[in-house]
Amino acid sequence: MLPGIYLAHKTVGLSSFDVVRSFKRAALEAGQKKWVTGHGGTLDPFARGLLLILSGQATRLMELIHPLPKVYEAEIAWGAETDTCDHMGSVVFEGDASSVAEESLNAMTTGFLGWTEQVPPAASAKKIGGEAAYKKARRGETVVLPPSKVYLHDAVWLSHDLPRGSRLRITCKGGYYVRSLARDMGRALGCGAHLSGLYRATIGPWSDPGENNQSVITGADVLPWRPKRMLSETEADHLAHGRPIEIGEITDGSYSPPSGFPDAPGPIAGIFNARLTALLTEREGKLWTTANLRGGV
Repeated sequence: MLPGIYLAHKTVGLSSFDVVRSFKRAALEAGQKKWVTGHGGTLDPFARGLLLILSGQATRLMELIHPLPKVYEAEIAWGAETDTCDHMGSVVFEGDASSVAEESLNAMTTGFLGWTEQVPPAASAKKIGGEAAYKKARRGETVVLPPSKVYLHDAVWLSHDLPRGSRLRITCKGGYYVRSLARDMGRALGCGAHLSGLYRATIGPWSDPGENNQSVITGADVLPWRPKRMLSETEADHLAHGRPIEIGEITDGSYSPPSGFPDAPGPIAGIFNARLTALLTEREGKLWTTANLRGGV
């Protein structure tokens, strides 16, 4: 296992942690008994698509990856709302979807764009008193989650099979629940709705590699949306020991989110020997280390 970000495809039926465990087994078989591995954003077991596996020092980059734009293709079933907001749950409301039309769907969608308040599904990983909400829901406990501020950049209908269902492609910020979007659209139409399928196509600059494929991202390509500073051996040593360096030449990143997508502040990527070795911030006319990625990514 290399330190970096692995692009993996998660199939339907597996949990995100199932995929993480497969990488941990691979590290163990390679003799890396204490290798640290995690994922860069959960996909529900019924969903498929791109899953980022953070390996080694890359596990420290999750907070920088979370705000990236994510593109999903959602299958929405009209006429019934479920307690989990997807087809795995129990129906809690049924309505008449015979009047659902493309024109009404197009008009309704604009109301969900931008920053909104969204109530997460009861069967989500949101914590209540330190415990995931879905665990309480599975025990039959009543779960009431407060709304969260979320961002939906765009939403385009791909196809319709009315009144049964429709396919929708969205671009959203991390923390957005597509299941909640399906539920809320059904409520807006008065007919009820739930998510019947979900595919994650991209996260930031990275695309789903497809089933049985994977690749690893290292060096400056790990944070291509952040500006970067190339480091000499002397500068890398100074930063590793908590000493600042001159600002020097900082170059722009190679990836930019879609126009109008909320920008998330972040560090400068310090690159030494083609590896990301430090996260840097400018202060008092110098560059200082905010995180030292020992061994590099």
